[in-house]
Amino acid sequence: MPRHSATVCFSSLLGLLEVEAADAGVTRVRLGALGRPREVGEGAALECARQARGEILEYLKGGLREFSVAIAAEGTPFQRSVWRRLARVPYGRTTTYGKVAQEIGNARAARAVGAACRDNPVPILVPCHRVVGGNGSLGGFAGGAEMKEKLLELERDGTS
Repeated sequence: MPRHSATVCFSSLLGLLEVEAADAGVTRVRLGALGRPREVGEGAALECARQARGEILEYLKGGLREFSVAIAAEGTPFQRSVWRRLARVPYGRTTTYGKVAQEIGNARAARAVGAACRDNPVPILVPCHRVVGGNGSLGGFAGGAEMKEKLLELERDGTS
């Protein structure tokens, strides 16, 4: 896994967020980070973390619908296939764990898709918040159900 060499921690309407990055891209986004706003690192990794901060803040203001920052998060081949699929769920739309499982060619893997969403190291950038239960329930989210609902609401408001 590309080891992060820069960290940018910042305040947002979701609370404190922390972005870790390597030269190749963002390696982690922490929701509900601890500490205080800060920047640590230098070079391409720091620029990448700063770009992610700017894009996330613009997204949270409703001004950005697609992220362009490079992502260098690692996972298993299955997790990466789920995350690639999640990255294609359009802004303001949702899909289900079961549908994602079908679309990646493993219709019986809805629970595994849920686990891949739970293990997503770059929430918001890879929009696991756009995945809900087949019965319409929110399902889980690293930042909690309230934060997931807030993100979905932000996107619904931005599409009206």
